[in-house]
Amino acid sequence: MPRLAEVGRDQAEPDIQQVYDAVFGEGVDPIAQPGTATGTPGNWWTVFALVPECFRHAVAGFQFYRGRARKISPKLRELGQARAGYARGSLFVFSQHCKALRAAGFSEVQISAIPAWAASDCFSAIERAVLAYTDDLVLSGGRVPDATFAALKAELSDEAILELTYITCTYEMHATMCRALRLEYDDVDERLVEVPLPDGESRDIDFMRAVDRGRPSE
Repeated sequence: MPRLAEVGRDQAEPDIQQVYDAVFGEGVDPIAQPGTATGTPGNWWTVFALVPECFRHAVAGFQFYRGRARKISPKLRELGQARAGYARGSLFVFSQHCKALRAAGFSEVQISAIPAWAASDCFSAIERAVLAYTDDLVLSGGRVPDATFAALKAELSDEAILELTYITCTYEMHATMCRALRLEYDDVDERLVEVPLPDGESRDIDFMRAVDRGRPSE
């Protein structure tokens, strides 16, 4: 379950109800009947609707990145979005944009290679530059080497690079928020927890002392 409340159809403002119609089906209450065409629960929409201005701002962002005036190509845009989702560890963002990569014309081999793109030879020079740039944005906090930026500049206009940067960083934000609020496929328990001792073992056992006792004397 999401960590925040959800807004049902009857509680949503009229313009948000129209988006609900498009995402969940006309007249459907997304809390009573959750689920979207891509198989997600759909609670990203119902949680964001808690603050209508936030909902509208996010939806406007979707319209921006898909706008016809964009200089960055859909293929490179989706490559950055998918890698941002993977690098930030959001199953929701990564999974959704793998589907978008497929629609944009990437092969199954390329999509499968995104997690280990640096060890793959199935991407073009500009695609590798976009993947490296995305890692610099997401994993290095924007610390981008001159060589990576030069590879982008060799094939993209300044306008396209700005769009790529803005859209990729926006999707890093979405990935982070989905994990923090446990939305959609990111509603998962923390994996890094203490593994309990075997039955019968002492609670105050000092493992490193036991290792030291087993070391040969010098």
